Amino acid sequence: MIKGKHIVLGITGGIAAYKSAILLRLLIKSGAEVQVVMTPAAKEFITPVTLSPLSGKPVVSDFFAANTGEWHSHVDLGLWADLMVIAPCTASTLGKMANGIADNMLVTTYLSAKEHVMVAPAMDLDMYASPSTQRNLATLAADGVEIIEAAEGELASHLVGKGRMAEPEEILKRVEAFFARKEDMKGMKVALTVGPTYEKIDPVRFIGNYSSGKMGFAIAEECAARGAEVVAVSGPVNAYPENPSIRIIKVESALEMEAAAKEEFKKADVGIFTAAVADYRPEVCADQKIKREATDEMTIRLVKNPDIALNVSKEKEKGQTFVGFALETQDGEANAQKKLEKKNLDMVVLNSLADKGAGFRTDTNKVTIITRDRNVAFPLKSKREVAADIVDMIMTHRAAADGVADEKNTAK
Repeated sequence: MIKGKHIVLGITGGIAAYKSAILLRLLIKSGAEVQVVMTPAAKEFITPVTLSPLSGKPVVSDFFAANTGEWHSHVDLGLWADLMVIAPCTASTLGKMANGIADNMLVTTYLSAKEHVMVAPAMDLDMYASPSTQRNLATLAADGVEIIEAAEGELASHLVGKGRMAEPEEILKRVEAFFARKEDMKGMKVALTVGPTYEKIDPVRFIGNYSSGKMGFAIAEECAARGAEVVAVSGPVNAYPENPSIRIIKVESALEMEAAAKEEFKKADVGIFTAAVADYRPEVCADQKIKREATDEMTIRLVKNPDIALNVSKEKEKGQTFVGFALETQDGEANAQKKLEKKNLDMVVLNSLADKGAGFRTDTNKVTIITRDRNVAFPLKSKREVAADIVDMIMTHRAAADGVADEKNTAK
């Protein structure tokens, strides 16, 4: 999976740096082309003389070569890399990455990286458990960095606890899994509804909700990263992804969203209904701004909006996979199961406002994925991580469906 891939291996100043030589060797043996970038402190634990022969490349540590003045371009490295892995990653480097403190070659390369980044933290147990470290890890995870969680065991302090860098073999597996995922949706088309809908009362007022679109666009980014062609039918949000693989169709009302979704979902292999569509809209929209001075009371008559997931899913064809979302405050799993059946969906992603850190306007979410044969609950994660879990479940479902179809054809 990683043969011919360009990987930047970042090494920081911790005792676990000795494991980096083993990881480097494993990556090279797997066929990757690896460029080592070290912090100055890392050279106190393992030398460039050890690492350069293993990689077949000079190790980069400083912005300029001391003797020749040659500039080491962190921008070029960021463009060259298909993946950046920082192992070990100390508490200091985590803090610099999370806050954009670009005072060494490794952090500037991270800030220039165009592709995926993994970090394998390594430090003493109290440092790892520190609120500052956990806050920095959460920030990086929300930014899309993949955290390879530290393991438990004896540490350099001879204390026993969580803080050991993951073993090189485990990190290699994560690298292989990343590249396996990267193209598993190649050739597929994914359509999504994203964000809220705004239902006009008059030219300046509307009925809406708090949806930010973050979850939907995290899924769109994940699908695009795996090679899919993605189209997102989006209600009004504050920020849209800049990924050229994601086409955005901007709409405002539920009626506009339904019309666009019907057109796009019929061409999609996977359709995902993440939008928080307003259930009702004003029966009449005033042509001019309604003046408060003109009336002491105002009554707005509301009419039902279309159920977009229900109406679009009626036209679902064989081979398509449709996924819905359910935000519940009570009887969540039962209500999600009903939605699954009623709307002809293959799975429903359930979250609850009762879960701290889940729901609208957050960078995290806690979901349970409901399918026709099982419910899978996940812990609180960044929305980028949740997106990966959802897409993994979609691909597992599609693989299983293909396997059943193959068995039926063989039986015939």
